[in-house]
Amino acid sequence: SSSYTPFSEIVEQINNINPDIVHLHWITGGMMTIEDIAKINASIVWSLHDMWAFTDGYHYDETYDIYKNYCGDEPKNFLSSKVFNRKQKTYSKIDNMTIIGLSRWMCDCAKNSVLLKDKQHINLPNPIDTNIFKPFNKSESRKLWGLPQNKKLVLFGAIRATDDPRKGFSELSKALCQITISNVELVVFGSGEPKYPSDFGFKTHYLGGLDNDEYLAMLYSAAAVMVVPSLQENLSNAIMESLACATPVVGFGIGGNQDMIDHKKNGYLAQPFDTMDLKNGIEWILKNDVSSNARKKILLNFDSKIVVKNYIKLYENILNQKSFNI
Repeated sequence: SSSYTPFSEIVEQINNINPDIVHLHWITGGMMTIEDIAKINASIVWSLHDMWAFTDGYHYDETYDIYKNYCGDEPKNFLSSKVFNRKQKTYSKIDNMTIIGLSRWMCDCAKNSVLLKDKQHINLPNPIDTNIFKPFNKSESRKLWGLPQNKKLVLFGAIRATDDPRKGFSELSKALCQITISNVELVVFGSGEPKYPSDFGFKTHYLGGLDNDEYLAMLYSAAAVMVVPSLQENLSNAIMESLACATPVVGFGIGGNQDMIDHKKNGYLAQPFDTMDLKNGIEWILKNDVSSNARKKILLNFDSKIVVKNYIKLYENILNQKSFNI
C-alpha cells in the first residue's frame, strides 16, 4: 500500500477536535497519506496490526529481515523506494509517537526496523470480549451448524482462508493428509468450497464467510481443535477467540502465536513450517483434553477488563510524560 491519496480531510477534522492523544490502527486503504500523520497536532499512539508502518509498502515482509537494513536506495522497485523515503521523512518530524506491537514479535520487529527504531515501543495486545467469545454447549453448537455429533472436528478459518498463502492452507493440507486418527472431519470458514477441493480421505465442511460473533463463538465451541497454520502472524484473532471458547489451538511456533499458545498446556506449537509436526500437534490435542486451560489463558492476559486498564495507564503516562511501566 502506497498511501498516496486519502478519502477525506480527516486530519483537519482531528485537529478541530483538538484531542490529547490520537490512537491510530490500520490507516491504509485511502484513510490518510503517510504525510498526514505528521500533521496531527497531538501525541500519537499507533497499534501495528501488520508490518506496513516500517516496511517499504508491504504489509508483511516476506524476506523476513529487509526492514532492519533497508535504506531506500535499492533498485528493486521505484515505488518501494519512494514509499520508504516518504515514511522516513515523515517519521523524522514526529517526536511524540508511541508504537504498540500487539504481539511481542511485532514489537521487536518495529524496535529493530530502520524506520521506527528511534520511537518509543510497548507490547500491548488487542482486548477480547469474553462475554461474547465463551464456551457453548458442544452438542448444541454442532446442531446449530449442521455438523456431525460423533466426529472429531478440526477447524480452520480466516479471511480468504484457502487462497491466501500466508494463512497456511497448503501446509495444513499436507498435515491432514498424514492424519492417522480415524473419525476426523475438517470444517473451514472464511472460504467456500474451491473449484478443485483437496481430498484428505475424510469429509470437509466449507461454511463460507462469517460476520456474526455469536455464531462464530458457537463454531469454535463445536470443534475439538482449531488449527492456525499461518506462516506469519501478528496476534491472531482466531487463536484468541478459539481459546476464549475453550477450544485448544495448534499453530506453528512463530510470531504472536507464542504469546497465546502454551505448548501442550492449552494447545500445541509445532516446529515452524514442519507439516509432520503440525500433524503431530493435531493428533496430540485430539488425544489429550487441555480445553480447561484454554480459556484461563485468555481471561488472565487478554480479557478486555484487563487490557483496557493497561491502555488507560499508557495514555496517562504519555500525558504526564512518564516512562512506561505496564
